[in-house]
Amino acid sequence: MLLTKKIHDRAAGSTAPRSDPAPAPAAAPARRRLPAAQRQLDVVEAVLALAAERDPGAITTVAIAERVGVTHGALFRHFVDKDAIWAAVFDRVSVALGGVVRQAFAEGRDPLATLRRVFVAHVAFVEANPGVPRILFHELQRGGGTPARARLRELVLDYRGRLAALFEAAKRSGQVDASLDAEAAAVLFIGTVQGIVLHGALFTRAGSMQAHARRILPLLLHGFCGARR
Repeated sequence: MLLTKKIHDRAAGSTAPRSDPAPAPAAAPARRRLPAAQRQLDVVEAVLALAAERDPGAITTVAIAERVGVTHGALFRHFVDKDAIWAAVFDRVSVALGGVVRQAFAEGRDPLATLRRVFVAHVAFVEANPGVPRILFHELQRGGGTPARARLRELVLDYRGRLAALFEAAKRSGQVDASLDAEAAAVLFIGTVQGIVLHGALFTRAGSMQAHARRILPLLLHGFCGARR
């Protein structure tokens, strides 16, 4: 009798309605995996954007990772350390500025016209990319031979050499004095651009850098040409 009751109770229990199990929580969307080269470019662009907003010396790898949208650990799957990130930034700047300068050179015409185009294009590039000069000046304040500093030196040496060759061409064509020191002229050319950039950083409401460049360029060329123009 007792055994029959237990069997009956089990059978009754097996027919009792069962509640549906709670739904499983939705899986978090998978983060899109990008090719390594694209992720490295994202990191470089993030550094340039951050440098336009704050002191480059205060840019941490945590801030870079947050701007890119990756974990701090993931950042170092693409770069071995912060110096490697900075070196990649200078590589990017070299390619970008080099492209602007090459385009200005490629348009041809006489050497002085090319110098005008290069000058204006250089200033326009810096004004459009405010993080670039801030990173450059920051790197110059650091001691030692960092990879980024080596990239910067290569960039300036190549640029200076191309300008010196242009001044030599201007001498041969009679557009500037034959006694002009082409190497010194190239240094002065670059230094004038840097002066415009520094002035723009100090006096942000004084007008655009390109406007200042257009005013200063005739004075610069007059110094190169002397009484010839």
